[in-house]
Amino acid sequence: MLEIDWNTSTILAEVFYCIIGLIFAFTGVSALKNKEVEKRTTTAIFWFILAITFIVGPYIPTWITGACIIVLAILTATGLVQPAAMNIPTAKETRENADKYGYKSFIPPVVLALSAVVVATFFTNLGANNAIGISAIVGLIVAYFIFKPKFSLPFKDGIRLTDNVGTTGILPQVLAALGSLFTAAGVGAVIAAGVGAIIPEGNHFIAVAVYCIGMALFTMIMGNGFAAFAVITVGIGYPFLIAQGANPVVVGALGLTAGYCGTLMTPMAANFNIMPAALLETKSKYAIIISHKAEVNLYSVCSFLPICMKKTSVSETNQRLSSRKSFSFNSSS
Repeated sequence: MLEIDWNTSTILAEVFYCIIGLIFAFTGVSALKNKEVEKRTTTAIFWFILAITFIVGPYIPTWITGACIIVLAILTATGLVQPAAMNIPTAKETRENADKYGYKSFIPPVVLALSAVVVATFFTNLGANNAIGISAIVGLIVAYFIFKPKFSLPFKDGIRLTDNVGTTGILPQVLAALGSLFTAAGVGAVIAAGVGAIIPEGNHFIAVAVYCIGMALFTMIMGNGFAAFAVITVGIGYPFLIAQGANPVVVGALGLTAGYCGTLMTPMAANFNIMPAALLETKSKYAIIISHKAEVNLYSVCSFLPICMKKTSVSETNQRLSSRKSFSFNSSS
């Protein structure tokens, strides 16, 4: 079990984790009650186990949590988790609501984003995760005022959306945990030692290039930018860029951009398309892949190179980027 340092941020985080866990638990209950789902028992087990890890994860032995993750992986890999397809609005209902509310539908997401920025900026002691949780509640309250739905509707719709997205929704979290595991195992230190032998001292351009290329390559190996970011930033980004005076914000943005480029060169690129298809509830989960081509703007990465190693104001950065023509190429997802 983990030793928890109880403070305002930790308590608030535990509340949000419990709320998320309850949503997973109700998703499992809904799947279990739906007799049209052939694999409802194993589907319910998946959501119940996931709910347990969110609600009581810090209070149980870590080996139990690890066993739970293995069971989740087995259920997913063997195709035993099936969406319940419940309470899906008809095309007529969707059209009527779209005509009724129009652009008002964008107000809650905008409020959510703005409130997250405000909380993260002015209440830094709460942490980024809590900022997102607080902003979600604010967005929900705004949605109630605008749309005036039944009190239970947002909760039912949240469960439906969770079920519809399915196992894909927890993939980024699992991969981020994998990146933390690699970092704790010292992979970053090994990479730093190897890179230090080939990067000439004081050559910032090569350091940035190695950082970006390393992010892309390691993302291809790990399968996702979340997993690679922690390892490569600890191994290359911090010692060879941030410690040499680079702006951490720019380094982070640059690393993630390179990581996403690497993701598009892996099977995980399909996840960027399958997830929106689930959220948009398209008939085919490959609809986004078929109808769009992914654009990777490599020139935007190069635009950050001159500003990475010196202090540059936001306005100057925007002016520099806007003055350059974007060069992009299309590649199928």
